[in-house]
Amino acid sequence: MSELVIETERLTKIYTNSYIALNGANMAVPYGSVYGLIGPNGSGKTTTIRLLLGLHTPSAGIAQVFGEVMTPNAVHLRQRIGYLPTNPQFPADMNPITYLEFVGKLFGIPSEMRKPRLAALLRAVGLSSAGSQKIKSLSTGMKTRLGIAASLMNDPDLLIWDEPTAGLDPEGRKYTIQLIHELGRSKTIFVSSHDLGDLEKVCDYIGILSDGKLIFNGPIDNMKQFRQTNVIELEVEGDVDAFCTQLDGIEWERAPGIVRLKLAAREDLGPILLNVMTQLTKSNVKLNGLKAAREEMVDAFIRLMNEERSHGFSQILESVSGNFAARFDEPDTLVGRAYLGTADGGPTADHAADGDG
Repeated sequence: MSELVIETERLTKIYTNSYIALNGANMAVPYGSVYGLIGPNGSGKTTTIRLLLGLHTPSAGIAQVFGEVMTPNAVHLRQRIGYLPTNPQFPADMNPITYLEFVGKLFGIPSEMRKPRLAALLRAVGLSSAGSQKIKSLSTGMKTRLGIAASLMNDPDLLIWDEPTAGLDPEGRKYTIQLIHELGRSKTIFVSSHDLGDLEKVCDYIGILSDGKLIFNGPIDNMKQFRQTNVIELEVEGDVDAFCTQLDGIEWERAPGIVRLKLAAREDLGPILLNVMTQLTKSNVKLNGLKAAREEMVDAFIRLMNEERSHGFSQILESVSGNFAARFDEPDTLVGRAYLGTADGGPTADHAADGDG
């Protein structure tokens, strides 16, 4: 069995030859991991998910799920997936019980399994007391929790959730993030969001999309390396002016009773702090407190996107002329195998732009 539950190579989607929604995305999602796809609205997250589900066909490139090429006809693959769309829509006159009963029947789950499973799921998402209410009367948060329960009805191996925290209040967001953390212990999860702050504590891997281009893909610990600054905050009293004049080669800023030292993230802090303590003593300054902080990963995420946009043209030229150029005659790549008709499930990549919506 492949170690990857999702693998894409140069996955591209162009709508009606006029809009590039996704441009050459290479992703790898290991079994048992939580993968967060992060990007602003309109960056291509939902398009990516629709391609992974086989709801749309790629214009170029290929997507494999569970080691097989995903296609619109791959029903057997989708039966192993639990999907939650953004702001899920439901039949207004159904209630949560009848809706989950309906979903269970679609998956062919026998009644003796379907009934206890839907009851357990409604209890797990806190909707037991609302089981008989019309769905149209439920709040946005309750509808999202019902969508989460529906995505779990088939006991899937893979969960694909598109913006599950969209439109939720802080309590609802916290609940959803905690649920992702808990489910991630037993399932592979692919989740999208426009807010890195929502997912950075629960994801093992992340991909960052900017204008349809995947500008980062890998372990979240690698993303942390893009944070550029350490901040050492000193709470001081005494001749602070004299102390600051001795901080040669260190960027600093003042606030009442505070001196903040800004250091590069990869600097060795030991010698720097030793020098700072020496200067404190020489300047007859009392240190009342010390606090260390790092640039927030959200800030690093925003900076990375801005850098990609400002250097986009040179990166595109490098991509086209370098190792990322598409070479469909390589049999050891997903695209190459599909093009040559040797990929599992047969060739499916549509190498011309198509117009599905």
